[in-house]
Amino acid sequence: MNARDYARNLAEEAKKASRILAAIPTERKNRALLATAELLKAGEKEIAEANRRDLEAGGKAGLSAALLDRLRITPPRLGEMCRGLEQVAGLPDPVGKIIDERTRPNGLLIRRVRVPLGVVCVIYESRPNVTIDSAGLCLKSGNAAILRGGKEALNSNGALAAIMQRALRETGLPPDAVKLVSVADRAVVGELVTLDRFIDVIITRGGESLIRAVAAEATVPVIKHYKGVCHVYVAASADPEMALEIADNAKTQRPAVCNAMETLLVDSAIAPMFLPRLRKRMERKKVELRGCPRTREILPGVKEATEDDWYAEYLDLILAVRVVDGAAAAIEHIAAYGSNHSDAIVTRDDSEARLFTERVDSAAVYVNASTRFTDGGEFGLGAEIGISTDKLHARGPMGLEELTTYKWVIWGNGQIRENSQ
Repeated sequence: MNARDYARNLAEEAKKASRILAAIPTERKNRALLATAELLKAGEKEIAEANRRDLEAGGKAGLSAALLDRLRITPPRLGEMCRGLEQVAGLPDPVGKIIDERTRPNGLLIRRVRVPLGVVCVIYESRPNVTIDSAGLCLKSGNAAILRGGKEALNSNGALAAIMQRALRETGLPPDAVKLVSVADRAVVGELVTLDRFIDVIITRGGESLIRAVAAEATVPVIKHYKGVCHVYVAASADPEMALEIADNAKTQRPAVCNAMETLLVDSAIAPMFLPRLRKRMERKKVELRGCPRTREILPGVKEATEDDWYAEYLDLILAVRVVDGAAAAIEHIAAYGSNHSDAIVTRDDSEARLFTERVDSAAVYVNASTRFTDGGEFGLGAEIGISTDKLHARGPMGLEELTTYKWVIWGNGQIRENSQ
């Protein structure tokens, strides 16, 4: 079957399933989610074997250690997938929720009611947990999901999607509600993104080149973030110990993810004391520092940061460091080089914190906390289907409510319109 026919068949089957799923009661959707979690636990060996094949192929293909880490399914990560499904099952169902209602003078009862988007196509790379997180959130919010992971995770994603489809069959829901693109042909993506008759929205998760390519080709609406150039600004009033812990966590806990810090901004008043301590901490974690001229005066031997470094999403143990004069300069730097993803300030000055939160135009803005919390699970959404830096429809981690839209439902008792305006 050619790419066009393959993509269209997937989309048509998902569209049919979405019409059924939109009217499924919450209890039945929850039953399918919990069944998936149990089947994932029971299928641990099968999943591990599929993941082993992907890791072996990735190693031979020269994937970096960071990318192999994103690909790896460990028992704790499988447990996180199961807990995510269980948490989603426990969350309120947004479908059918009345957002607001009003009764007009003519007696019409007008309501805005939450409804599923329909068919959600998720295009992503590397991380197999996205398969389960996305499918689970789509199911609970009444959407059919078309999942296209990276070729490096084809075996892992196949095993995970097959388990969820089995859970759907066993609980009486349409298995076509979760469709996996099981071929690596890039042409299939090119076809899917133009099927606006069947697919209602595309959500992209991956590198900037992938996301820009999808956005350029798509006729289906795309929710996206191009990259995560996240900043931490250490203000003059910051608690140095707190700032060190936050910077360390934001950079090194998992450097290959989009909410990891890429640039550290340090107030000039605290820099001479703070930066030497930061270098010792980062050297222990094998982080390469790249600094501005003022940073390099304080830390001789640090590699010079170029203009490109301020824009860089390293996804690796590399950190750009810049000394700035106050919060206004930090905010200006973030406005010039940031990606509207996640940015943090460490300060003991409440007025400075408010200034930062008001003027930094990012999807998530933190005061005295690591940027690593920009995550659906950490925000209490159960899981996330993606993080949006767009401003229309959704912004930040996307959970159940962000996978719905609304429609107007009007109740009358025979009213007709008499004015002709």
